[in-house]
Amino acid sequence: MQQPRQIQCKRVYESPASSDGFRVLVDRVWPRGISKDDLAADAWYRDLAPSNALRKWFGHDPQRWAGFYQKYHAELRERQDDLDQLLKDCNGRTLTLLYAAKDTEHNNAVALKMLLEGKGQP
Repeated sequence: MQQPRQIQCKRVYESPASSDGFRVLVDRVWPRGISKDDLAADAWYRDLAPSNALRKWFGHDPQRWAGFYQKYHAELRERQDDLDQLLKDCNGRTLTLLYAAKDTEHNNAVALKMLLEGKGQP
């Protein structure tokens, strides 16, 4: 299975770019105010989003970031089949993880990128 050429995170409200490669929405709920056509995503991996309980606990509080990504990585390690499918579908292209959160540094897409790149694991 090929690793992505690169992994990047992008807000769903940003315009698609030709350099985005394989664009994947990784939020559990569909983003507000965006139609499926406007998002221009290749796939929606809602099962790779944090559980509702974890998402609510985190509440996008930067002070809970370290605890969030560690708990989220634990959830993701139980979803190895979904992670493998994501990498297979990406097929060595650039992988763009799409998210709706306003915070560009503390969100599930950034945490997923960290896991895929082997960074930030306890």
